[in-house]
Amino acid sequence: MRRRLVRAALVQATWTGDTASMLAKHEEHARTAAAQGAQIIGFQEVFNAPYFCQVQDAAHYGWAESVPEGPTILRMSQLARDTGMVVIAPVFEIEQPGVYYNTAAVIDADGTVLGKYRKHHLPQVHGFWEKFYFRPGNLGWPVFDTAAGRVGVYICYDRHFPEGWRALGLAGAELVFNPSATSRGLSAHLWQLEQPAAAVANEYFVAAINRVGREEYGDDDFYGTSYFVDPRGQLVGEAASDVKEELLVRDLDFGLIDEVRAQWAFYRDRRPDAYGTLTGA
Repeated sequence: MRRRLVRAALVQATWTGDTASMLAKHEEHARTAAAQGAQIIGFQEVFNAPYFCQVQDAAHYGWAESVPEGPTILRMSQLARDTGMVVIAPVFEIEQPGVYYNTAAVIDADGTVLGKYRKHHLPQVHGFWEKFYFRPGNLGWPVFDTAAGRVGVYICYDRHFPEGWRALGLAGAELVFNPSATSRGLSAHLWQLEQPAAAVANEYFVAAINRVGREEYGDDDFYGTSYFVDPRGQLVGEAASDVKEELLVRDLDFGLIDEVRAQWAFYRDRRPDAYGTLTGA
């Protein structure tokens, strides 16, 4: 196997109470990761704000910023330039008055905003009132050629839907970040299953990032337990704490992707000609 190591990082963070201190703590984590040789880092869902979707209140539209021209993405672009790392920065995006998305910007190591992913699948259940705030994503499933490799993004509730995972794989993703805000309950069991299963089915690496701790709008804790998983569905190192903020830095051997795809020829053996009924064709 030809080794191709990429040192990747993720941050699961507690909410500080305001955007300024939230940005400052993520910058500190990023600089720590860069000092450890990380080439890419990803943050949690709407990382610069609380997870306000636990309530339905129009006041929370005030958290929204434009992408890429808003202050958070401009600041993260400077962070990428300063550290030489690729940065995955999920935020609440305003496209125009009244039009909002749950978005992640992908910023290359030179500070260039390569593009963005908008969350496709939006829950509307107790504690996750996302249809109140966001429109469904409309930019497809882009894969970005970054300084650290070919990177895609899926966001939180998206992970329950296999179609996007596969679209990212077909587009050549080597590493997919799944920034999330997932609280204790039924999803805790699925958190251990779905992303390793997606990594196996699509034969790439996944970075699963969850918020951690109790926030002001919810009645339950976010359980952290963020992790990296390889194309065999095995965790790369240990998962993060379920109660504490944590920075994970892991070496991902992208050479394993080619090895696994040679052993398990899932892409070769697909039958798209037989799948018409899945889309109503």
